[in-house]
Amino acid sequence: MTIKYIATSKLPTPWGVFAMHGFEDTETQKEHVALTFGEIDAQSVVLGRIHSECLTGDALFSLRCDCGFQLQTAMQNIAEAGQGFILYLRQEGRGIGLLNKIRAYELQDGGANTVEANEQLGFKADMRKYDMIKPMLAQINVSKVRLMTNNPRKVKAMQQEGIEVVERVPLQVGKNRYNESYLKTKSTELGHMMSEHHFNDDQS
Repeated sequence: MTIKYIATSKLPTPWGVFAMHGFEDTETQKEHVALTFGEIDAQSVVLGRIHSECLTGDALFSLRCDCGFQLQTAMQNIAEAGQGFILYLRQEGRGIGLLNKIRAYELQDGGANTVEANEQLGFKADMRKYDMIKPMLAQINVSKVRLMTNNPRKVKAMQQEGIEVVERVPLQVGKNRYNESYLKTKSTELGHMMSEHHFNDDQS
């Protein structure tokens, strides 16, 4: 994999002005983005998140998942901290792509859970890769992180790429009556670290 830095621009948001850094994977032609907020130096322990693209949740306000809620909360937390980053990776549907994600949703409408649906389509439960994060983080000067995630695979990916995860910060938001089963499946079958508090507090 070859990650090429392209350009940086300002990104005004409801939570403040972020810097948006564009990257291209020259092998796959996929485009990824890093958002940064505040001044970051190599010695800082930086609050951040790895976020995989979710068009339905991030842009179309879907309640089937918690992705959009997590992205917005991460941006707000970073702005409140005065410093941080988000790696926005183009890995829709845990890596199966948008159209296959819609096919998986159709199977879920028929009773399959999110893991079973992917497997019925011939995919692994999670197809995402994280080997692009090292050059992206090097470009934005991040080597030590407080990682906002419930997913142990993201912590492991950071560590495997030589990034020190000083702390895992839970990001348990967005539960509602449409995604409660999905969240439980992520916990029981994908190993996401979620507390009973996440499931018992009714946010519908």
